[in-house]
Amino acid sequence: MSRSFDVVVIGAGPAGYVAAIRAAQHGKSVACIDEWKNKDGKNAFGGTCLNAGCIPSKALLESSELLHRAQHEFKKHGINVGKVALDLDAMQKRRASIVRQLTGGIAGLFKANKIEGLVGHGRLLAGKQVEFTPVDGDVETIEAGNVILASGSSPIELGIAPFDDDKIVDSWSALEFDAVPGRLGVVGAGVVGLELGSVWARLGSQVTVLEAMDDFLFMADRDIAKVAAKEFKQQGLDIKLGAKVSAAKSGKQNVQVSYDDANGSQSIEFDKLIVAVGRRPHTDKLFSDDSGIQLDEHGFIVVDDECRTRVRGVFAVGDCVRGLMLAHKGSEEGVMVADLIAGEIAEMNYDIIPSVIYTAPEIAWVGKTEEEVKKSGRAYKTGSFPFAASARAKAMEQTVGMAKIISSKDDDEILGVHIVGPMAGELIAEAVLAMEFSASTEDIQRTIHAHPSLAEAMHEAALAVDNKALNFPNKP
Repeated sequence: MSRSFDVVVIGAGPAGYVAAIRAAQHGKSVACIDEWKNKDGKNAFGGTCLNAGCIPSKALLESSELLHRAQHEFKKHGINVGKVALDLDAMQKRRASIVRQLTGGIAGLFKANKIEGLVGHGRLLAGKQVEFTPVDGDVETIEAGNVILASGSSPIELGIAPFDDDKIVDSWSALEFDAVPGRLGVVGAGVVGLELGSVWARLGSQVTVLEAMDDFLFMADRDIAKVAAKEFKQQGLDIKLGAKVSAAKSGKQNVQVSYDDANGSQSIEFDKLIVAVGRRPHTDKLFSDDSGIQLDEHGFIVVDDECRTRVRGVFAVGDCVRGLMLAHKGSEEGVMVADLIAGEIAEMNYDIIPSVIYTAPEIAWVGKTEEEVKKSGRAYKTGSFPFAASARAKAMEQTVGMAKIISSKDDDEILGVHIVGPMAGELIAEAVLAMEFSASTEDIQRTIHAHPSLAEAMHEAALAVDNKALNFPNKP
């Protein structure tokens, strides 16, 4: 006799495991299936984010930034530490330890919420049946009242630069180098490319980033991108725009990369090459042909605004559906779907999802860029405040960057907030909350911010929108 659950979730990344927990909180019987296997051969919950993406990369970003600050900044604080040496083995062990703690924590959360965590492959069949192939054991068919597909995504591999897990690697392998590459190439100057490039540049690599687009950080506000580009250049990242890679060939000692730019055909050698040109939805063997699930032209599972597929009782969330490929977007979709299954009213505000790049300085934004607002034809106003004028930023010796607010001229609604600077990923939360409640610029102007704090940059930027900044000259 087959087992049955009220909810079966396929995928235990940020979208899947959160959906499973919320469904269990509603009193549903829940099973969550995941087949993730780490490079040591051990299975783990958490998906790409916890095992090979968000968490390990942030651990290395923090460690490498501390090394960089010890080498270049501590003296300004009157701290003399002598010769600072890198222990990459210890740094990597710390990264791995953090990953183990967090992935193990998911297993603990499953137990606490009475969720059946199943290790193996899950595949949706017709009639909301789920075929479960365990790592060890016989194939089982599980009956489900509702199914949530949360299979995540995988790095895009270029045919001209296939992964060999040695010289040409994806973002996961780039986190596990056991030695600092002398010359490191990165294909793609997006979020992942910039974060990984920053890590290894701080640790001593000569980093060259090849970006096919002519505009740096095309998805960010132009004022913010301009500040970030200048700072990355000063940090030693050689970012080549309009550089279209045409071939990459691994040799015994290096990788030979060919690319085309405005000056014609170029060639460059690296010790390692990271390909970070985006991710694609992972739906391989996720459902049977007669399951009723449909994919769009880009390979994403077709869903509506409530993440319902075209099969009643089957939902899909996270990276395998349309929208931003962000862990927090997937998690909130998982919560929404679990609430809908429980009969509650739930929705997602897709217009107010924050994006963060965890470089130094950090880059964060929510809402529309100035270019997008201008294109829409809506009358608007802007205000900005540089961290160079922030007392707190000066005390921290981190004065690069600015906070910028874009508001409508007619009703003062906040349309977008863009930050490049210290702790931008934390500061953006105030903007997200304000926009969620349809706050006006005046609302932030009238909100008391602690002094001295980095958050004052938000306050001053809001004041600057109406030429009322107190600690920086207003527009003439």
